[in-house]
Amino acid sequence: MLSDEEEKTPHCMPLEGIRILELGTFHAGPGATAILGDLGAEIVKIEDAAGDPMRTWKEVGGITFSMANGEGLPFQFSNRNKKGICLDTDHPKGREIFERLVRESDVFLTNLRKSTKTRLGIDYNTLRGINPRIIHASISGFGPEGALSDMGAFDPMGQARSGMMFVTGSERPSLIHLAVLDQATSITLSHAILTALLVRERRGIGQEVHVSLYSTALWLLYNNLILASCLSIEPTPSDRLGFSPLRNYFRCKDDKWIIGTHHPEQKYWPLLCEATGQTALLDDPRFSDITNLGEHRRELIEVFDNVFAKKTRAEWLAILRGRGLMFGPIQRTQDVLTDPQALANHYLVDFEHPLLGQIKIPGYPVHFSASSARTRSLGPALGEHTDLVMKQLGYSDQEVEEFKKLGIIKAALKAN
Repeated sequence: MLSDEEEKTPHCMPLEGIRILELGTFHAGPGATAILGDLGAEIVKIEDAAGDPMRTWKEVGGITFSMANGEGLPFQFSNRNKKGICLDTDHPKGREIFERLVRESDVFLTNLRKSTKTRLGIDYNTLRGINPRIIHASISGFGPEGALSDMGAFDPMGQARSGMMFVTGSERPSLIHLAVLDQATSITLSHAILTALLVRERRGIGQEVHVSLYSTALWLLYNNLILASCLSIEPTPSDRLGFSPLRNYFRCKDDKWIIGTHHPEQKYWPLLCEATGQTALLDDPRFSDITNLGEHRRELIEVFDNVFAKKTRAEWLAILRGRGLMFGPIQRTQDVLTDPQALANHYLVDFEHPLLGQIKIPGYPVHFSASSARTRSLGPALGEHTDLVMKQLGYSDQEVEEFKKLGIIKAALKAN
C-alpha cells in the first residue's frame, strides 16, 4: 500500500533516463523500442537519406494504408516515442557521431543481418569496445547460429517455419494478419532488454541479447510443441464439430457470434441446458457424458445451432451470464474500438494525430500503481530531430551546419 507521501507523488515513467539507440527497419525490432518508449525510455532512431523502408510501405494483402502525406501508416506506430535523425554512418565524421551516440546510450538495437552488422561495425564485439556497458539487442529471422543465421525474413516466414500457419483450424496453411508475429517478437525483445538492464544494474555488466521471429513463434506455440513432443501428435484444432457445446461458438439471430469455454465441462452441462431450455437433453443417454460424445457430437451441435439462432447475441449473453456461464462475444477489430471493457481499462486511448485527427490507439497493457506508461508521440519525420540530437551531443551550430553541407546529416524536415 502506498504511503500518503507516495500517493501525492506524480507517477513517473519507469524507464526515464534510459537511452536507446536504434538502427533498424520495419516493425520487428523497432517495435521493441517503441514499447520501451511507452515506458519512458529516450530513443534515437538513425535513418539514412532514403529512410526506413517502412515509410513507403503502403499496401499488403489487399489492405492499403497510406496517409495524406504519402507515407505508410504503420511507420507511425512502429516508431512512436522516438527522435529521428538522418545520419551517414559510412562517412568518417558520421561514424564519429555514431560512436558518440553509442557511448551515451544504454541500449543499441538493430535488426540488420549478421553479415551486415559486421560490415558496418555495429556488431556487439565492436560496440562493447566503445561502450562496455552497452546492451546490444538484435533481432533476426531464425537465430544467431545455424545455416539460416544470416538469412533475412519477415513475419510470414516465421509463422511458416514454426507450424503456426497450421494451428488456425484451416486445412490449408493460413497466415495470422497483420504483423502479429512481428509484434510478438518485439514484445519478446523488450522483455530481453529489460532483463539485461536489470542484470547490468545488479552486476554492472553489459551483454548481447538476441531474439528471432522463429524463436518467438516457437515460444508462442509452447503448449502445442509440448503436446507434439510428448504425445507425438499434431495438435491442430478441428472444426466446431470437434468440441462440445460448452467449448464452442454459435451464430445468433442477429447474425452475431458468441463463444463459450467451460472447464470442467460436466459441471456446467446442466447449467447450459437449463439456461437454453434444453433440460430434456440431461436425460438423454446419448449426451450423458458431455466429454465423450463420440458419434453424437454432430447432432448435439446442430441442436444448439438451432437454439442460438432464436435470440440475439445480447439476449443470449444476458441469459447465459445470469446463470454463471462463461460466454462472450466474438468481435471484429472495428467492434473493439468501442468495447466498453477496453475503454474502461484504457486498453484503447484517444490520440490526436496531426494528419488523421483524433484516433483510438492501443494503450499500454499494464496498470502500474506508482508508475505510468503511454504513447507520447508518433513516428518522426525523416531527420526531424537531427539538429536537436546533435546539440545534445555537444556539437556547435557551426559544426552542425558543416555536417549538413558535407551530407553527413540531413536537415530536419517538417514533422508529419
